Amino acid sequence: MKKITSALFLIIATLVSGPATAYDRITGQHFASRSEIIAENGMVATSQPLATQVGLEVLRKGGNAIDAAIAANAMLGLVEPTGCGIGGDLFAIVWDAETKQLYGLNASGRSPATLNREVFAEKGLDKIPPFGPLPVSVPGAVDGWFMLHDRFGSVPMSEILTPAIEYAKNGFPVSELIAYYFEMNRKRIGQYPGFAETFLLNGRTPRKGEIFKNPNLAATYEKIATGGRDAFYKGDIARVIGAFMQEQGGYLSYEDLAAHTSNWVEPVSTNYRGYDVWELPPNGQGIAALQILNILEQYDIQGMGLDSADYIHTFVEAKKLAFEDRAKYYADPAFNDIPVDWLISKEYAQQRRKLIDPEQAAKRYDAGLIDGDTIYLTVADKAGNMVSLIQSNYRGMGSGMIPTDLGFVLQNRGEMFQLEEGHFNTLEPGKRPFHTIIPAFVTRNNKPWLSFGVMGGATQPQMHAQIVVNLIDFGMNLQEAGDAPRILHSGSSEPTGETMTDGGYVSLENGFSAQTRRKLLHMGHVLREVSGHYGGYQAIMRDPISGVYFGASESRKDGQAAGF
Repeated sequence: MKKITSALFLIIATLVSGPATAYDRITGQHFASRSEIIAENGMVATSQPLATQVGLEVLRKGGNAIDAAIAANAMLGLVEPTGCGIGGDLFAIVWDAETKQLYGLNASGRSPATLNREVFAEKGLDKIPPFGPLPVSVPGAVDGWFMLHDRFGSVPMSEILTPAIEYAKNGFPVSELIAYYFEMNRKRIGQYPGFAETFLLNGRTPRKGEIFKNPNLAATYEKIATGGRDAFYKGDIARVIGAFMQEQGGYLSYEDLAAHTSNWVEPVSTNYRGYDVWELPPNGQGIAALQILNILEQYDIQGMGLDSADYIHTFVEAKKLAFEDRAKYYADPAFNDIPVDWLISKEYAQQRRKLIDPEQAAKRYDAGLIDGDTIYLTVADKAGNMVSLIQSNYRGMGSGMIPTDLGFVLQNRGEMFQLEEGHFNTLEPGKRPFHTIIPAFVTRNNKPWLSFGVMGGATQPQMHAQIVVNLIDFGMNLQEAGDAPRILHSGSSEPTGETMTDGGYVSLENGFSAQTRRKLLHMGHVLREVSGHYGGYQAIMRDPISGVYFGASESRKDGQAAGF
């Protein structure tokens, strides 16, 4: 009786509240928050308007898309430190207009050379804690900037970083959402050294509209601007980080920073109804989106419709299948033989699809047999270069480790490792952890069509697949594809390595009907309301004939797409 009452309450609540839509729109889908942004000479889409404006400024002054992406990322490290910063990692996919090719960059850091599973056993820990010195891995973002700039950049790095430096010195007004996240992170990591000095105003977190400055970050950016990547990895910054971590009982050292390298990697793809969808291979989770799409392609998704139990059921079951493989196999390829080609193949998808019962939600799937918090931005320029870039500290502001007077927090990405011996993603010295942050790109007929991403931990592959389906199957425009109500399946095969035993639960945004929800309940799905877990979307689409750009940004957050 309790379960039925809960389900009825969910349906009634949906009927009463109704979808959060713009019913008075003259054109387009009723749920779209705004029209697409359209421009010819350049486009920037980020999660903060000030960062978008910085990127546009770089483009207007003659920089290219890569220059503008780095500038916007540096600015986001200042205005959105609750999700990103130079203490974190970076991944990017670049369409180079000159060579007409895609390039992938893995700028994620490795575990400290002196940290192993025995350390945790000696401390009586059976898993890696989320905060403090133990989950800290080498931050790869700055090296990622310079790898991108060395290969594709067109203006000096000192010029690229100047806007963020000036804002850090002079201050900026904090947005409502970032003020909320500041306070949330204070409760998580506010007790650690340096948090109050770096991020509090008069003993409290900044409020909406208050001017926030970060002079320490400005000084750090200036050292990077003049001294290059070695100023961060081999100079005074690295020495400060190493000394601070030693004081805090951590394992990240100067030597770990000095040894860091990023890697150019080949993006991988699957074809979905004539469109090539590109992701980066593990240690990230991007291929999960490709696995989901390969299964969905075998169904008449367009005929099912967005607000249908059949579509949602099929999507959720495809996600469950992909995430079982994700939990077992996705890890650092330098330490494992990961058959990526097989996992994203059509043949494998056909095998996995046979496990789906069209009428009943599965409580459990096994992985196949094989032979949370981020920023995303995208930039495009007049020449046709496009960048899909994602960067993160992991859990909001990261580990809470704020090296003395540097103005940023070190990431806690090492929490993603397993301590189980023999697991693909088990902790080993010098190993990259499993990563959730993933950029995406779509080409059609070997031409650039779409650069996009949806930040938000384990939601990302699910949302990548939904954006593609919204555009291709449901015929939405770029903004509509991001504003459409989203499906989120949780509770199984998360980065902890746990596998699904109870089927998990499904969360649906407002906009899905009571009838659809009722049918999903009858199919055995557990529905649960969640708030704020549906990701953050930015995208740029290029018209292959005119070259005109269409931009879209997340209406659920502070994002802005703008062009000229």
